[in-house]
Amino acid sequence: MTRRHLRRGLSLVAGLALAGALLPTASSAEPQAGRGVPLGELTATATKVASGLVNPTAITALNDGSGRILVVEKRGVVRAYHPQTGLAAKPILDISDKVNGADVERGLLGLAVAKDRRVYVAYTRKSDSAVTLSRVRLDTGELTELITQPHSEYPNHNGGQLAFGPDGYLYWGIGDGGGGGDPLASGQRLDTLLGKILRVDVNRACRPLRYCVPPGNPFAGVANARPEIWAYGLRNPWRFSFDPADGSLWIGDVGQGRFEEVDHLAKGKGGANFGWSCKEGPVVFDETRCKDGVTYTDPVFHYISGAEGCAVIGGHVYRGKKYASLASGTYLATDFCQGTAWAVRKKTDGTYESARIGEFPLDATTLGTDQNGELYLADETPGGLHRISFARKG
Repeated sequence: MTRRHLRRGLSLVAGLALAGALLPTASSAEPQAGRGVPLGELTATATKVASGLVNPTAITALNDGSGRILVVEKRGVVRAYHPQTGLAAKPILDISDKVNGADVERGLLGLAVAKDRRVYVAYTRKSDSAVTLSRVRLDTGELTELITQPHSEYPNHNGGQLAFGPDGYLYWGIGDGGGGGDPLASGQRLDTLLGKILRVDVNRACRPLRYCVPPGNPFAGVANARPEIWAYGLRNPWRFSFDPADGSLWIGDVGQGRFEEVDHLAKGKGGANFGWSCKEGPVVFDETRCKDGVTYTDPVFHYISGAEGCAVIGGHVYRGKKYASLASGTYLATDFCQGTAWAVRKKTDGTYESARIGEFPLDATTLGTDQNGELYLADETPGGLHRISFARKG
């Protein structure tokens, strides 16, 4: 058990583990056109727009032209919200009979909508606790399983984020299998899907698989490696997202007890090793897990666990229109325990600046966007949905 299990035995991300040291902030850099105001002049606020959610885990746009967003609940239910009509009373999907949501970090954990409007879900399977990727019909709830990964030894670190990348392929994040200190040594192993982000083509089937491995996956054809792997060395990637402007991938990875981290990969850069469990954030965690000649990709932002939070909640780069002059190009994340609004921005010289730009509700579990790129946040307790706004310090 980690310290976070002891702190909040009933909370969704409490067992993810305390973490991270603040990178030097370089907020003095002048903003470029289309990149918003300097981070030191930016503030972010969360305003509650709906209540009554039960353990929300993910937010995504429905992308059907209706303006609705979908809010995933851990128990296996998906709710629809519209700014004009609020949170619909009747779920848009209920697969709770297929989902193990009894444990803190298990349940229905991710949902993604394809351009053809087919829907994909990631969840902990009720029958055996395997983390599972399925295609689902919203009208009937019928599931077609595509990929499963055994995950029965420990209940934590299920991951579960789903998102379509700019290449049209589906990306799925899975935690290291749980426990403390990566007891399965999954992070650096390539023969398991645990501790990875996967990339798969769900628009085709390459028998006997119900999906295909895209050309260009870095470990396709490598002996003793799973070809679905896109990136590895992750502990529990609790929310990742793609920047719509450049296709780059941003990942919030929850730490063991020292550092929380945010990682950033350029579009199409597969094969990155983020270091767990050789490293935690920017430092060595377990020397015995490190190998000579291996390149580890360091986080672009990290903060100290315990002192500055306990579990990073990865977010999105703001690309909406309403606050474009203020926040465009700004990656926004938060923390489950402290609610800090963390802003990170890549500068023209390739370095990163960061700043605290506000305070969000405690117990936040997820950030997401609507079809216009506007940001929303959901909290586990008391179960509210919040709209994010930006302003300039006056």
